Amino acid sequence: MDFELNPDQHAFADTARAFAQDQLAPHAALWDAQGIFPREAIAKAGELGFCGLYAPERIGGLNLPRLDATLVFEELAAVDPSTTAFITIHNMATWMLGNWATDAVRAEWGEALTSGQKLASYCLTEPGAGSDAA
Repeated sequence: MDFELNPDQHAFADTARAFAQDQLAPHAALWDAQGIFPREAIAKAGELGFCGLYAPERIGGLNLPRLDATLVFEELAAVDPSTTAFITIHNMATWMLGNWATDAVRAEWGEALTSGQKLASYCLTEPGAGSDAA
């Protein structure tokens, strides 16, 4: 079994590492300390395709395998775990929209989400049960 990354995987990881160093590293500590949601940085991540990593191509996503997406997340999280958490949640919600939303919803929201111009998330409420997210 070959466990070496292919050239595309290396390129994704290298791009994510450079983005993290340039766009996240200079600000991550301040964002965390002041509770700043880095909207502009996430939009810049979207310009690189990082807001639709495994979302379907029909909504503007890259349709990458989860391993390839994980390589991007790993590089981002090494520098800024908080912002990366937002981006991973956005990717999950965008993937769900791309796969299970109606055509009308996909048409309205798909490319806005995969480009990072709009953001997606999810709600979790499990008072007294489940994962106790609080």
